[in-house]
Amino acid sequence: MRYPAVAGRFYSSKEKALREEIEECFRSRIGPGEIPALKPGRGSIVGAVVPHAGYMFSGPVTAHVFGAMAEDGFPETFVVIGPNHHGVGAGVAMTAEDFVTPLGKIEADRELAKKLKGWVDEDPSAHRHEHSIEVQVPFIQYFSKKAKLLPISMAFQDFETAKELGARLKKACEGRDVIVLASSDFSHYVPAAFAEKQDRAVIDRILALDPQGVEATVTSKGVSMCGYGPVMAMLEAVGGKTAKLLKYATSGDVHPMSEVVGYAGIVVRR
Repeated sequence: MRYPAVAGRFYSSKEKALREEIEECFRSRIGPGEIPALKPGRGSIVGAVVPHAGYMFSGPVTAHVFGAMAEDGFPETFVVIGPNHHGVGAGVAMTAEDFVTPLGKIEADRELAKKLKGWVDEDPSAHRHEHSIEVQVPFIQYFSKKAKLLPISMAFQDFETAKELGARLKKACEGRDVIVLASSDFSHYVPAAFAEKQDRAVIDRILALDPQGVEATVTSKGVSMCGYGPVMAMLEAVGGKTAKLLKYATSGDVHPMSEVVGYAGIVVRR
């Protein structure tokens, strides 16, 4: 069992308060405005980019993505790929542990994990303190108690690693009902106008479904984006036909500040 690492800091540690906090994310002036009902069946969304800061700051942008997925229909399994902020554990690491949050337990997709063994290391230590995947779980649980989870942490974020991970995920997910989420914030602690300019350049490459262009833009422009590896891996894995930016905002849109963090919510459709 993987117990919460950031409950009480990034999001509320009590069930009732957490549900209310998620609902506030949807109703925020930055959020989508309404909380959709979960549609039965499945639509066309196969991948997405979601932020992973505290709910106060990035939750409304996350709500745009989960709202779109709820209206489209949830998958059997969410593969959530996040950056490894702590540098602990294997370079590409999954865990087959069930995750626990104040909303209960979400079951790990152990069958899918088995298909990735041999290249993706099973290393729970890489997930023990990592928030980038954990913060997505309550949003999944708010809508569904049935969806499963496969968390993958990336310390190695170069294009070749992301491409290989994406290819292996694509093969492992054949015949399965899966959405791949790439957890990433964009520019960190820069003026808002500069953050948006930098981030839009990367977003343009994501919308063009150009994973190698994502790395090239991040590297050439020095964009302080923490999860470009997960984004590239997601794009490689899902083989989407179209991508759409649902919302871009910064922490400065929530609370005035001279240096901000950028957040983007993007969905990729088959």
